[in-house]
Amino acid sequence: MTAETTAADTRLVHTVGVGAIEWLYEHRDGFRLEPDADPETGFLERFKPVGELAVICTVLFREGVAGSRQADLARKLLDHAWREVLDGGRMLVRGQRVEPISPIPFEVYVPFRELGYSQPELERAVRLNHRLASWAGLEVLPVRRLCLSTFERRFGLPPSLPEDEAFSRTWLARTPEPWTVDTRIGYDITHTVFHLTDWGENPGGLPLPIADHLALWLPVWLDDWLDLERWDLLGELLVVDACLPRPTLDAAAWEGLAAAQQPDGAVPALGAMPDGDPEDVFDIVYHSTLVAAFASVLAMSRALGQLTAEAPA
Repeated sequence: MTAETTAADTRLVHTVGVGAIEWLYEHRDGFRLEPDADPETGFLERFKPVGELAVICTVLFREGVAGSRQADLARKLLDHAWREVLDGGRMLVRGQRVEPISPIPFEVYVPFRELGYSQPELERAVRLNHRLASWAGLEVLPVRRLCLSTFERRFGLPPSLPEDEAFSRTWLARTPEPWTVDTRIGYDITHTVFHLTDWGENPGGLPLPIADHLALWLPVWLDDWLDLERWDLLGELLVVDACLPRPTLDAAAWEGLAAAQQPDGAVPALGAMPDGDPEDVFDIVYHSTLVAAFASVLAMSRALGQLTAEAPA
């Protein structure tokens, strides 16, 4: 922690996470598919929120710092998503049949599988498709290829591209000029860190030069996106902070995020909370609210770890 950076109050950090999980549970019907959608216009796109929910709940259970109510609501959310939204995984099988080489059903399934859910038919399809040259040849952004390589490893498949090679192709691996970062690059940075650290489980997965680069410039980026009130990306950058060897738990950024959070727990993605149809509002803010829960759990875990390390023997 630098002398210039004040650490956030852990009670505030915890409260953000509690409110976010409660809002997500109360609005769980927003996690929905559109089975009749034209495959060309986004049937598989509706899987993305479900997969993100599973990833964040995996982190919540893994870190073990959430309260009993948070953990209970997270488990109920997962059960709802698996049984009611994914129909016990059968919708993932359907999605894989609709687009055989799409990695989306696979990416959604991996965190559910790690939490004990199972869909054998999808697993057979994944193993079969993984053998296709088209799977490895799918043209995606470098950070997306890194994601696929890490998920293949976690599933037990040999990565289509070695993770170190996949990482070497990303923006962050080149440590370019920090003032060139825009919103899209910001998300590329955060997700590169998520994949290198297995969503915060292994901070040592960050190469030291990259960790040093982030430690130097992350405070500047936090200030920028706090000023812009881009709460979604600010939340992701707070996760990155918690993945560093020496997290700052930046008080100004956390106070800004907490102030943006609504009384019911929702976190707007940008600026003020949007109005309109409840389903449309959910689609706009579910991700920023999930990210707030993610950042809260990881920051709390790191803060408690620091206290333990500093305690006298």
